[in-house]
Amino acid sequence: MLTTHDLRAAFARSLSAMYGSEVPAYTTLVEVSTAVNADVLAADPARAERLGRIDRVTAERHGAIRVGTAAELRAVAQVFAALGMEPVGFYDLRGTESTSLPIVSTAFRPTTREALAINPFRVFTSVLVTDDRRYFDEELQAELDAFLARRALFPPELLTLAERAEAEGGLDDDAATRFLALATACFELSPEPVDRAWYERLARISGVAADIGGVTTTHINHLTPRVLDIDDLYRRMTERGITMIDEIQGPPRWEGPDVLLRQTSFKALAERRRFREADGSVVDGHLSVRFGEVEQRGIALTPVGRDLYDRMIVEVDQRAAGQDAGARDAVKKAVWREHLPNTERELRERGLAFFEYSPTGAGAPGEPPRDVAALVAGGWLEATPIVYEDFLPRSAAGIFASNLSDAGSRDTSREGSARDEHWMAEQIGRTVHDPHELYRSQSRASLDAALDALGLSRIETGDLP
Repeated sequence: MLTTHDLRAAFARSLSAMYGSEVPAYTTLVEVSTAVNADVLAADPARAERLGRIDRVTAERHGAIRVGTAAELRAVAQVFAALGMEPVGFYDLRGTESTSLPIVSTAFRPTTREALAINPFRVFTSVLVTDDRRYFDEELQAELDAFLARRALFPPELLTLAERAEAEGGLDDDAATRFLALATACFELSPEPVDRAWYERLARISGVAADIGGVTTTHINHLTPRVLDIDDLYRRMTERGITMIDEIQGPPRWEGPDVLLRQTSFKALAERRRFREADGSVVDGHLSVRFGEVEQRGIALTPVGRDLYDRMIVEVDQRAAGQDAGARDAVKKAVWREHLPNTERELRERGLAFFEYSPTGAGAPGEPPRDVAALVAGGWLEATPIVYEDFLPRSAAGIFASNLSDAGSRDTSREGSARDEHWMAEQIGRTVHDPHELYRSQSRASLDAALDALGLSRIETGDLP
């Protein structure tokens, strides 16, 4: 019997092996990530494992896929439910910039501390917004919707096994083997010829729209290992002759705590594809849609901390307008130093980040104090930062856009269609979790357990998030 957690770990390994065979540069990325992590662990073990044990970090992956319809989104949610992965967060990548990304997204991932510790596999999943008039007029929407309605991304046998795995908490060995084979095959790059005229018609609007709605299948768009020093990885990949995107998305490298998420990728590679021409002939060609992403995870910020982060990014935009990536990074560092505390203690005391609490078995002589800050200061409790398990919409959009051959087009004079987490939940038929509530619950549960261990069931929690 393979449990839900066993299935998730096995699927992550299967997908990684498949993607590495299709995109050899991904294998290089994993090798370099592993080497960087080993070096960080050797140089500073405490830093290396501050946000997760090294075995978890080394195994950690997130993937990205794109689907075209709410029905396809609902089906993939069932597949991920079999793996103990639930929708968390809502990301609107359409934004206000000129980049043409007609998609909204959620992330499927484990939601409990225990499940994340076993295997924290995540899949960032985007769905096309075909009724957004900034991108698709009525005629093109009708054609696109009809094209998407004719395809079936996930075979009925897979969905039946997924329902069974969710209901029973796993599958027997034979059923698990079949489930994993079917699920992995769904995300392989198809050899089926691409209709060139249809694909290019969509690509003129958005390369992402063409990647989703211009083909009859889906595929894994990228797989992402976790690294402990993304700047070192960027340098090592460049030295190997692999072209990286221009900058590392998200917070800067600085002397204070890492927060949220830093991401970068190597540029999408030209991959051989077959095209069907207007006369029915099939010819060889190339498309560049898949890339290799890597991430460095930091501390989860509270809503107050996230508001501060968003304000800092706006300030960076204003002060770095028109400057290149290097100058922008220098501005980021200056803004961080001006606004963000440079110690975990200050982050915690100002209510900017989430922490777990555990009893130390020590503490000052006498009775323990009756508020959290004093318990930590007196050595009764240890506060450990909670790792950020989610994504940043701007960073995701930046990486997607950096791997497009052109910006596409959209009519900014027209209104976009409404999408939010309530729409997403209704279409999936499942709760879309608020990531802040998950972090808050994790923090509170750890505090309650720690206080019980100290015999302190009723104390002042102050401004604890």
